[in-house]
Amino acid sequence: MIHTVTGHALRAALLAASALVAAPALAQEQSVDARLDRLEKLVEGLITRLDAEAGAKAEQAEALAAVRAETGAIRAEQQAMRSEVEETEATTRTLSAKQAEMSDKLIDFAIAPGEGFKMGKTRVTYGGYVKLDATSQRTSGGQIAGNSILRDFLFPSSIPVGGQASGFDTDFSARQTRFLFKTETDVGTDHKLSSLIELDFNVTEGGNERVTNSFTPRIRHALINYDNWTFGQGWSTFQNVGALPDSLDFIGVTPGTVFDRQPLIRYTKGGLQLAVEQPETVVTAQNGAMVTPGDDQIPDIVGRYNWSGDWGQFTAAAIVRQLHVSTDDLMGVDDAAWGYGLSLSGKLKVGAQDDLRFMATAGDGLGRYIGLNIVNDAAIKMDGTLDPIFTWSGFAAYRHVWTDKLRSNLAGSYFKADNPVRLTTNQVTDESWNAFANLIWTPVGPLNVGIEVMYATRTLEDGRTGNLQRIQLSTQYNF
Repeated sequence: MIHTVTGHALRAALLAASALVAAPALAQEQSVDARLDRLEKLVEGLITRLDAEAGAKAEQAEALAAVRAETGAIRAEQQAMRSEVEETEATTRTLSAKQAEMSDKLIDFAIAPGEGFKMGKTRVTYGGYVKLDATSQRTSGGQIAGNSILRDFLFPSSIPVGGQASGFDTDFSARQTRFLFKTETDVGTDHKLSSLIELDFNVTEGGNERVTNSFTPRIRHALINYDNWTFGQGWSTFQNVGALPDSLDFIGVTPGTVFDRQPLIRYTKGGLQLAVEQPETVVTAQNGAMVTPGDDQIPDIVGRYNWSGDWGQFTAAAIVRQLHVSTDDLMGVDDAAWGYGLSLSGKLKVGAQDDLRFMATAGDGLGRYIGLNIVNDAAIKMDGTLDPIFTWSGFAAYRHVWTDKLRSNLAGSYFKADNPVRLTTNQVTDESWNAFANLIWTPVGPLNVGIEVMYATRTLEDGRTGNLQRIQLSTQYNF
């Protein structure tokens, strides 16, 4: 249609031009119609050529559009495949990071979407791990009793001192095996309600290595989480479990870490945490014995703030606590003293996958919070009143990831107490330290196999010392 109009226009233009410029001689020899016919054929030929070229260009445009569409589809498919690969790699890295926390020390109330099963309005899930530890260890200051807690993991205050060196004692144990339940209940969009219960078999009675090894389950965590509030038994707010190293030993850096699990009420808002927790005064009597009066009146008060970012995480925590004895205990004196402490800890990223973990803690009357109660909170003065004991402690641990399936850790910790020896005697622990190195292999995601060597010491106020040398093999399956 467009070409027809163009043809008529050209014909009219040529006719007008011919009428204007035609010479008289040419007008006589040739009629106007004949000239117009020739010109019209020329125009039609030109139009045909233009149509052909336009058709060719259209075909080329269609072909080019088809090529572009196909290329776009291929690129989209490649991008989808790349995204899938990246997602898989991210999932693998996340799983590896989770597996790097060998003891699953962190407590998280959240249930991942799609996990668990529902009962009414409540969704339930479970998890935990199965772990076998094989240890062989010797001590320089005396033989470890067959039922000693030191057979299962590092307990600094139980390292023997002053005796004859022992041979290597070998033990196998599955007591660290752990099981937990989580729940989430739908209470509407305005509130969140969840809980966590966790059990293991560590430090309990009921089994023996001779026949059954049937150890009694114990409660580790029993927590209710309602919006910003947490109620129940769990890690003390004063403790940063996220800074603990990737160790095969139950704790790893025991002399240098805050470690306490107890009933509490905690409020959390962003990085801020405020808590009141179970009070328990532990004192050293004048003969050096440990006494727990049980006369506490004011809960331990803890404030904490957590910072986190691409660089890692950092925590500052402070505690204030009242130490108390009543007239029905010890020397018949009613007395109270204040304890306090500050702990700085964190995990800093080093490169793409490595990290540095640390903690530094100091305070007066912190005894039971540090190193599994290496020393007590306070000593009893001659008049029966309390004298809080000052302590320093800390640790550092470096984790290096060799490959996606192989990582290792190097760590050390230290503890020092300022004991009032005239009150506690010189038979109490003055200092303790330890160091360990390990290599952990993850053949498949949920499974870890590792080997760890450890050296630990304990020194009394009278100068006597003892050490522990240990090699440990562990296999752990997380589910």
